Amino acid sequence: MRAVLGAALLMIAGGAVAADRADWRRVATKADRARLRRWHDAWVEAMAQVRASEHVGAAVALGALADGDRALADPNLPDGDYRCRTIKLGAKGLTQLRYVAYPFFRCRVSEGGSRLVKLDGSQRIAGRLYADTDARAVFLGTLMLADETRPLAYGRDRARDVVGIVERVAPERWRIAMPYPAYESLLDVMEIVPAG
Repeated sequence: MRAVLGAALLMIAGGAVAADRADWRRVATKADRARLRRWHDAWVEAMAQVRASEHVGAAVALGALADGDRALADPNLPDGDYRCRTIKLGAKGLTQLRYVAYPFFRCRVSEGGSRLVKLDGSQRIAGRLYADTDARAVFLGTLMLADETRPLAYGRDRARDVVGIVERVAPERWRIAMPYPAYESLLDVMEIVPAG
């Protein structure tokens, strides 16, 4: 009986550890938890700058992607190959552009929808997708630059850490809204659509 009880307790403890690993709040740095709490502020500030610039038409053309209040149920990305592009909204400095849209690059989701990697381009993110609510997930990752072949471990370099809210905005269209990134913009929005 003791052996069975002990095994059951180990299974429960193991389940608790696994659940802890799946909780982004236990993984995210203090700085990134603060950035996520201010995601709406970043969105409002960034879009105000874009609307006051010559890029207002380009932002309007983004449709649901640029609507911070738009999110459908089930934000989970199935495993597979995707196209992804980053749109930088707002600027931290007076000399920086208020809107920059990069072309599409290759991305891949793997490990049961828990890992996302941007495969090409000079700036590539790699990290984990964590369940949060029925309408959003959380991305925690790092930025790889130039010819680097492996990402840094998340939490080792604040300037390389990337945090974002993952939402589905159309049947096969997702975004990751990354508030207050380390460089240039107030909000980076990565659009993700199936490759094909």
